[in-house]
Amino acid sequence: MNIDLLVHGGAVLTVDEAGSVVHDGAVAVHEGEIVAVGPAEELCTRFTAEESIDSGGCLVLPGLVNTHTHLAMTLLRGRADDVTLQEFLERVLPAEAELLAPKNVAAAVRLAIAESLRAGVTSALDMYWFHEAAERAAREAGWRLHSGPTFMDVPEPPDGLAYEQRHAWARRDLEARGAAHAGRRPVVFAHSTYTLSPDQLTEIAALAREFGALLHIHAAENATEVATVEERYGKRPVELLSSLGLLGPDLLLAHAVDLTGPEIAALARTGTSVAHCPVSNLKLGCGIAPVPRLLSAGVTVGLGTDGAVSSNSLDVLGAVRQAALVHKADGDPTAVGAEQAVRMATIEGARALGLGEHLGSLETGKRADLIVLDLNAPHLRPLHDPWSTLAYAAHSADVRDTVVDGRVLMRDRELRTLDERAVIADLEALV
Repeated sequence: MNIDLLVHGGAVLTVDEAGSVVHDGAVAVHEGEIVAVGPAEELCTRFTAEESIDSGGCLVLPGLVNTHTHLAMTLLRGRADDVTLQEFLERVLPAEAELLAPKNVAAAVRLAIAESLRAGVTSALDMYWFHEAAERAAREAGWRLHSGPTFMDVPEPPDGLAYEQRHAWARRDLEARGAAHAGRRPVVFAHSTYTLSPDQLTEIAALAREFGALLHIHAAENATEVATVEERYGKRPVELLSSLGLLGPDLLLAHAVDLTGPEIAALARTGTSVAHCPVSNLKLGCGIAPVPRLLSAGVTVGLGTDGAVSSNSLDVLGAVRQAALVHKADGDPTAVGAEQAVRMATIEGARALGLGEHLGSLETGKRADLIVLDLNAPHLRPLHDPWSTLAYAAHSADVRDTVVDGRVLMRDRELRTLDERAVIADLEALV
């Protein structure tokens, strides 16, 4: 059988339910879909590929999923360090008003995509202004971006749309998108319970559900936010979302650091997911999300980097390591293990987006988002356990090849769909 791509010769970490590893394995890809995973000897006989990648001496795994970020914040990297979340917002919001425009967002997103491809990140959930410009940049690069209309009722927003205008614009945007399809779904972003009123949140959720969209919102990021919302509405952020009927499998919370036991139980009961951003939470002094308790309750938890202002990088592997380490601080080295942390960056992240049937593992019928991680470095030898190697030893610079939807976007560490020097020069010209 003729196919488009055959990745062969390395150890294939499928991230399926059994955690299967195929040593000297292969992944066959045709028309963006994985058509077979198995021993290299068998697949090399069965298939004739237009393009092949020899992954001998490497680890092949699903592409990493960034479940919460603001990609165009690469524009502001280094502009708001060593401050609290509230001070961070005080610095960032005026800078956004000054810098953001479609052209600038596109340039910043191209840089973010280049950084993400180098780090083995094959898709991201991106909450930000001028999402149309971001989506065009992603389409041109062949990268999987999950984006859509963002609601944040603040004075003089960068795009100049008042809330009422924004609602009508968002409806037009969702109508133009059509139904969800393999590996993608519509998304609506509500910034938070402190920048949107309960009535607005209810309207936004109704709009999202009308179109079968994922709704994504910041919630309970730190104690000050929780106190602000409680003083204003008499309820904590998650309590407020629950009272409005917003919790459910179509809602993904970003951060969820400051949670009570009943709130965790409510998330589990309703099927609400969480995007855990350990690096950003630590850097802003927000605290450590109760991820072990969330996992024990059965909540789906993915990993996010947040924007490149609050975390300073879009390195999901770095978030994997932090997630595997920081929760051990209470004295339990099993709190979040290596395998769990890697799954949070792959299949659990895909499930948090409602796309677990299409992304997040290397299995027949899924979209071909995969990466090849070069093991030929001293810090990666010997390979006793691939989960351990990924969580505790690997770096983003070890990623050699990145494939999105069956298309090789980075090969031998060279980007194929972006001119990296031009991308960097374009961003530097803006700042």
